[in-house]
Amino acid sequence: MRGWLRYFALNAQVRTGVSGWVLAWALIAAAGAAAAAVFLLVAAFVWLADVYDSLTAGVVLGCAFALIALIALLACLMTRRRNMQRARLELAARSSTSWFDPKLVAVGVQIGQAIGWRRLVSLAALAVLAGAAAKEWSARAQPAEDDAAEDEAASEG
Repeated sequence: MRGWLRYFALNAQVRTGVSGWVLAWALIAAAGAAAAAVFLLVAAFVWLADVYDSLTAGVVLGCAFALIALIALLACLMTRRRNMQRARLELAARSSTSWFDPKLVAVGVQIGQAIGWRRLVSLAALAVLAGAAAKEWSARAQPAEDDAAEDEAASEG
């Protein structure tokens, strides 16, 4: 049962990228913004208003808070992407090893005895050929998706 729960959690993480670390970064960003607003806003505004006028003080403080929020947002997005990639890799690793499950091997042996090994070998060869063709067709479409993701990442960064 635990394996299925982990599988569903990884699938959800591939789609959303949300994890404990993403939520932690978001909470840190919110707490940092609130603390900065409480402790520094009044003091900085008074000091800037003495040096410059009130409008300039407000603009400077607004830009500073926007910079803090932007840095926290970038950290959150980078963590999300890293989580999605890690989950994809783990799902790929899990899907490749599931064929070596002893229960599946026992079922395969029973099917082989029931159908006959010669017929089963020819069916297996046909399945391998179909799988190779499907992999080749999916590989043709994949570089276009990778290029689009790289272009999107370059435009954001």
